[in-house]
Order: sequence, then structure tokens, then C-alpha cells
Amino acid sequence: MPQSDRSAPREVLARYHRAVLDRSADDLADLYAADAVHEFPFPFPGMPARHQGREEVRAGYRAAWDASPARPREIRDVVVHEGADPEVLVVEQVVAGTLEPDGRPFAFPGVLVLRVRGGLLVHVRDYLDGLGAAHALGRLQAVAAALDGAS
Repeated sequence: MPQSDRSAPREVLARYHRAVLDRSADDLADLYAADAVHEFPFPFPGMPARHQGREEVRAGYRAAWDASPARPREIRDVVVHEGADPEVLVVEQVVAGTLEPDGRPFAFPGVLVLRVRGGLLVHVRDYLDGLGAAHALGRLQAVAAALDGAS
């Protein structure tokens, strides 16, 4: 298999990480095909289950990042798994940083499954530690209450 078949998804991943660290919804959305799908298989209350299309990715991440006190500083413990399909990467990672205004640290582990075609993301599954994120952001009780009310 030619090297370029394997390098394109890794290049997109590097740009994805940069956009997350910069909290740039525009840079992130520009990595997606117009009709791409970004799924959150384990959403918690108040979180969408998916973004359909580049512009929904842009709007969704802009709103989430504008409302969040989390300031990512590094993406660490990155392990990339390549399979038989050259379009797909499975990425284990930890996004770490601080919470404003007091600078408390956070570390959110997660797994991304990325499908890159023609240099653009066409499908992403984002397995975020949602309960860990809710806890770090001080919203765990609200999420628990919403979950309790949903049963």
C-alpha cells in the first residue's frame, strides 16, 4: 500500500489536534467533508448525539467551546491504531488543560474513530468520558438529575 494512503489520515489527525488545542471551530470544521457525520455514541444530557455536516460541526463546536471553561493545553498519551482499511484510524488520547477562571487541571480520556477520504473527515465517532467531563466542569449533579428523570 502506498505511503500516501496511510499518511493522509495522520495528517488530518494532526490538524484535528491543533484545532482542538486552539479551540478553533472553523479550523476543525474545515477538516470535514460537507456531508460528514460526527457522532457521540455516549452522549449525556444536553449533548447532541451527532453533528450532521460540516456546518453543524462548526456551529456545534463553536457553541460548546464558547460555553466551556475548559482550556485544552495538550493532547497526550496518544496511541494511533491502523487497521486493514487505510481510511480509518482509531485514536486513544487524553485531552488535558485547565478550567477557567481558577486554573484547576482536567484530563479527559477518549477514543476517536476517524474515517478520512480525499483528505477530509467523512465520519467521526467521538467516545468522550462524558461523566468525567461533567464532573470536572461541576455539572455532574445536573447530569445525574437529568439521567434520573429520564428513567
